[in-house]
Amino acid sequence: MTGIIFVLMVSFFALLLLNAPVCAAIALASFAAIYAQGLDASFMVAQRMANGVDSFPLLAIPFFVFAGYLMGRGGLARRLIDFALHYMGRFPGGLGYVNTLTCMLFGSISGSAAAAVSSIGGFMIPEMNKKGYDRDFNVALTATAATTGLLIPPSNCMIVYSVVAGSVSIASMFVAGILPGIVVGVCIMVASGIVSWRKGYGKQGEAVVVPALPRRVALLHWALRGVALASAVVAWVMHGVGRGVLTLVLSLCVFKALTLALGLCRKGEREAWWGALPSLLLVVIILGGILSGVFTATEASAVTVAYAFLLSVVVYREIPLRDLPGICLQTGVTTAVVMLLIGASSAMSWIMTMANIPQTVSHALMGMSDSPFVILLTINLLLLVVGFFMDMTPALLIFTPILLPVAVKLGLTPIHFGIIMITNLCIGLCTPPVGTCLFIGCGVGRTTIANVTRKAVPFFVAMLVALLLITYIPWLSDGLPRLLERLQNAEKNPPTEIVK
Repeated sequence: MTGIIFVLMVSFFALLLLNAPVCAAIALASFAAIYAQGLDASFMVAQRMANGVDSFPLLAIPFFVFAGYLMGRGGLARRLIDFALHYMGRFPGGLGYVNTLTCMLFGSISGSAAAAVSSIGGFMIPEMNKKGYDRDFNVALTATAATTGLLIPPSNCMIVYSVVAGSVSIASMFVAGILPGIVVGVCIMVASGIVSWRKGYGKQGEAVVVPALPRRVALLHWALRGVALASAVVAWVMHGVGRGVLTLVLSLCVFKALTLALGLCRKGEREAWWGALPSLLLVVIILGGILSGVFTATEASAVTVAYAFLLSVVVYREIPLRDLPGICLQTGVTTAVVMLLIGASSAMSWIMTMANIPQTVSHALMGMSDSPFVILLTINLLLLVVGFFMDMTPALLIFTPILLPVAVKLGLTPIHFGIIMITNLCIGLCTPPVGTCLFIGCGVGRTTIANVTRKAVPFFVAMLVALLLITYIPWLSDGLPRLLERLQNAEKNPPTEIVK
């Protein structure tokens, strides 16, 4: 088996050095490794590639890609920007917060970091330039903030990880990514605020000026918040923490709906909500439908396309019908690249399994130290290096079978480790030499990679801090899936009274 590993690795890295496409390098390296053993390489590689893409959950990828293109060109981004401006734009350095929050919101409905950079950056980068923010800072902020959309559901990379990991629910991965995505976004906001304060960006609260609420209305708001909190505490005491959290969220939603409907809100708030609400409802439809069992994650992707089409073409009328064939062509090209990567990586994963590479790596890592802290730190460093030189999809396909057994031995759940992997690889999307978001951002902002990379250092540090929090606080990833599981079990098995 040593010969297989040698041929596989040498041919793979040689093809990468020759600037061959990643999918071609993976497929040809797999072919060379099998051929070196005297087997029918063409048949076996073709069979493994076909089996790799023969998966029902993978049908969600083309639908989510299509929905992302529709949302990017359908006016949803601009309405989300207006929504974020109302709440964050009045603070010093507020446009940086608006940029980050909008990327988080747009990513949560499109699932595409590249779409977030092009759509949000196309508006926010020029706007921040006009307000005195440094151009390279603006591009760096947009490129890093856009990666939060790969953690906040829906996310194509979570679908890929779930398929590769085997026993991981896509719905559980979607729910698990919510808190980590928020943590990364908050850390980026903190870094943006610090840089803005030091450089003097946006001292005058340049974006919007929101008048304060009248005293009586403000008191009513606080009273309603108190009622929501009290009802959540009662539900917590009587039915447990899960029901308490759910009650708090629902109570706050009802409170906000009442204040907006009755006009008990700040000037412009109702208009901001009215513009963004149709887009934000998509998250509720997707997660609500999946978690309630109305449809699967794959069926949810088709629902997403229908909803995005309705908003972009019928309601907002931002996309004329004559542009749909071009969008479909873009979707087909992107999907073809992803599927080729999945198929080729399936062949390589099969070869690595036959050569016992996962077991070898597992023994090597477990033998390095007795401390799980040190081993997890080593895995993070390895994944960071991988992210610098490899795109997210092939990295997930190749390294999940190798590193997941190690994580399980350390006591991590597959869901927690999946979030750790995706967070690591998100950093690679905005770092050279293979930073997709970095390249798109530089193109939109009309600047150079070298200049942006220097300005992005504070955001890299913020993302690393978020990565450490996600790695060593398992509750951030496992908390919501476990809470959801408890709620579902409570509904299936309600408590029965014992009749004496």
